[in-house]
Formats: sequence, structure tokens, C-alpha cells
Amino acid sequence: MKKDIIIPTVENVFLAAIQEWSDDFMEKVWYVYLVNDSDFQLDGVMVVSKAFGTIDGEMKKTSLLRHAFVEIPAVSVVKVEMVEQSVLALNNEFMVTFFIGNTLYDKKYIFKANTINENAVEEVPILFVDGVIVR
Repeated sequence: MKKDIIIPTVENVFLAAIQEWSDDFMEKVWYVYLVNDSDFQLDGVMVVSKAFGTIDGEMKKTSLLRHAFVEIPAVSVVKVEMVEQSVLALNNEFMVTFFIGNTLYDKKYIFKANTINENAVEEVPILFVDGVIVR
């Protein structure tokens, strides 16, 4: 039975954390973007995020945040959420589920603890700005 289940591989869809100025907070903050660098439109996109890990020997975790996007065109980006400064010391996990045609795709992306920082940036495709990419 398990051999009959086809689990497609997600390609050219990834997350990037980009630091931007926020007028609300009057400082630079990190925003996570979903980047669709594929030739296909993503339909019915669901993103579920949470943060978890240990700080000062104590286990911490955040509540789940859910985001839905009707469609994300080919070769485009969408802003998902701001990452609070206090959770950068935790693992930030994003479960992304979407359709291409009639095929369901699903992938878990994790920004490991303390990896979202200015020393780990590289150029993000499509946006052409510096950010931390997780594939």
C-alpha cells in the first residue's frame, strides 16, 4: 500500500528571512517571505508556523500561526509574517502546503536557532536583497 503513495518533491519553493525597517517598531525587524521561483502557480497555499527550543535550560514554544494564500503566481514572493526578536533564539518551523494543478505538495522548513542573523545572509532570488534562505 505504501508503495502506491506518491510524495512529490518540492523544488524551487523556499523561505527567506529578510531584515527590513519597520515604522511601527522604529527598528529593523525580520520578515519571512515565501519565494516561488518555479514556473508554476501555487494554489491553495497554507503556511503553519511555530517556534520551539530551549532558552536558559527551559523548554519554550510559541503558539501556532496559520496563513492562507489563494494563489502565488510563478516567479513571485509573498510576505508571510514578522519574526519577533525574542524567538530568533528558537527553531522557527514553517509547514508549507500547496497545490500545483491537482497535485498536493508539502514541505517543512526550519530556520535553526540563531541562524536568522546578519552574518548568515545571501542574495535572495527574485527580490535581489540580502536574506537568510532555508530550502
